[in-house]
Amino acid sequence: MASTSELACIHSALILHDVEVTVTEDKLNALIKTAGVTIEPFWPNQFAKALANINVNSLICNVGAGSSAPAAAAVVSTAALVAAEEKKEEKKEEESEESDNDIGFGPFD
Repeated sequence: MASTSELACIHSALILHDVEVTVTEDKLNALIKTAGVTIEPFWPNQFAKALANINVNSLICNVGAGSSAPAAAAVVSTAALVAAEEKKEEKKEEESEESDNDIGFGPFD
C-alpha cells in the first residue's frame, strides 16, 4: 500500500500535470507544504526524476499498451489504491455519521 508521502507526491504531480506545469522537486514540495502534509524528504526528488522525461498524459492514456505498460500499470495501480483509500474513508465517515445520529429513541426501540 502506498504511504502518505507517496500519495502526496502522486497527487501533487497530477495537479501540476493538470495545470500544465513541469513537475519539479521544488514545485512538488511547494504543493505538499501548502497542503500541510508532512512527508519523507526524498520522495519529491524521486518523483521529479522519474517524471522528468515522461509524457504523463501518454502514460495515463496508454495503460496496458506497448513498452510503457509496466510503468503505466504502476501509476494506475497506485491511483486505484488512492481511490480505494478515499472510498474507505468516505464509508467510515458515513458510518460514524449514522451511528452519531442514532441515539436510541426511535419508534421501534
